[in-house]
Amino acid sequence: MSFTARTAAKAPPLLSVVALCSGGLVAALTQTMVIPIQSALPAYLSTSPGNAAWVVTITLLAAAVSMVVTGRLADMFGKQRVLVISAAILTVGSAVCALSDTLVPMLAGRALQGLAMGFIPVGISLLREITPPAMQSTSVAAMSATLGVGGAIGLPLSAWIADVADWHVLFWVSTAVAVVVLVLMMLAVPHVEDAAGGRFDYGGALGLAVGLVAFLVGVSKATTWGWGDARTISAIAGGLVVLVVWGVYELRVPHSLVDLRATAKLPVLMTNLAAVAIGFGMMAQSIVVPQLLQLPSETGYGLGQSILHAGLWMAPAGLMMLVFAPVSSSLMTKYGAKIALIIGAVVLAAGYALGTFLTDAPWQLLVVSLVASSGVGIGYAAMPTLILDATPRHEAGAAVGLNALSRSTGTTLAAAIMGTVLTSSTTAFGPVQVPSESAFTLCFVIGAGAALLGALLAGLVPTVRPGSTPEEPRSRVGEEHLEPTHVAR
Repeated sequence: MSFTARTAAKAPPLLSVVALCSGGLVAALTQTMVIPIQSALPAYLSTSPGNAAWVVTITLLAAAVSMVVTGRLADMFGKQRVLVISAAILTVGSAVCALSDTLVPMLAGRALQGLAMGFIPVGISLLREITPPAMQSTSVAAMSATLGVGGAIGLPLSAWIADVADWHVLFWVSTAVAVVVLVLMMLAVPHVEDAAGGRFDYGGALGLAVGLVAFLVGVSKATTWGWGDARTISAIAGGLVVLVVWGVYELRVPHSLVDLRATAKLPVLMTNLAAVAIGFGMMAQSIVVPQLLQLPSETGYGLGQSILHAGLWMAPAGLMMLVFAPVSSSLMTKYGAKIALIIGAVVLAAGYALGTFLTDAPWQLLVVSLVASSGVGIGYAAMPTLILDATPRHEAGAAVGLNALSRSTGTTLAAAIMGTVLTSSTTAFGPVQVPSESAFTLCFVIGAGAALLGALLAGLVPTVRPGSTPEEPRSRVGEEHLEPTHVAR
């Protein structure tokens, strides 16, 4: 569908882009909002520290599953409809958390907040339906940046609210902004008749959920349980086995959740592999820099910042991703998304290289974070563009969702590996053990290595001319050809 055919849409394209980016920012913000109060959650919820840790973990797991499932539903029933539902889920989840004083309802609310993370890949895939060609690259870049911006803003905002008010206010604030997003989705984002139809693959969704959850639980808990613990090994191995079986099933079943044959094509496959590496690199700074900022200065290398001040030092890095959205758009226009992705990965690696020696003051870590986040901003904008250029429109939601899942897998691996590195090399500080200075340096080196691997993988992405991807619906075993229509209203 050409942009001319969409002129019947009532909302101006710029307003729609602002609405979608606002929704992405709010969805991402809810993922990190509990981190400043994580140590106090056992007391707040009258539970053990181990149980309270699931308040963070369950959101991660729900988000991982929802990114692909929500994308497929959007391809089937229409992206704007699914965005409205995602915003409604975010509103309900936030309200449930705000009303919670015990663990079980809090976990239910946090799981709903995680399910709403499917909003971001669906929003990215919709942008090409509702924006003119001149706006598309910048719009996709800005929407991609909300993942980092929301997370960065969430830390100091949540720390400040928790410092001046009751902790429930955190979730009442998220409920209020989620309501605003819901209204914006209904009024400012045009409905495009882009539904491709088909039947939903319930078996595929269940298999993906079981496999992903088992694998990610094993990885995320490895630092706590130990990599050699039977629980860690069984969860990771069991999850991988389920995912292999799921893959065989997906290749055989009609109306599959994910078109694995399409994802195996080099442009998509190499982009998703690069996403894992760059997602790993992005998360490394989010773990290392806050800890360095908050360690007591008496250690000789810690900077003695409070949680609130550490969040404020980190916030500009998240905003830098948004600032670099037009830069990334210019790079993609001039050199192509592949080159932009390589540049982003190299800049990210340069940020970590600076981190190996710029750690003596908060402003130095700010410089490290700004450089690294600039690379992330460029790379995160380029990845969905590469996916969209290589994917038919009627599969865009699921394809971008799978790319977002790849990034999420990278961040989960980074959290586990960085946690292991920081706990395997410690030094005594009074009665406790804290990560050694060499452990932090090693984390920066690993982050740089992951970013450079991402650059190498990006270099293997074949160049696909935008608009050259066939638009015929996927042909699968027993699946009829469906001709989607695209009429804005």
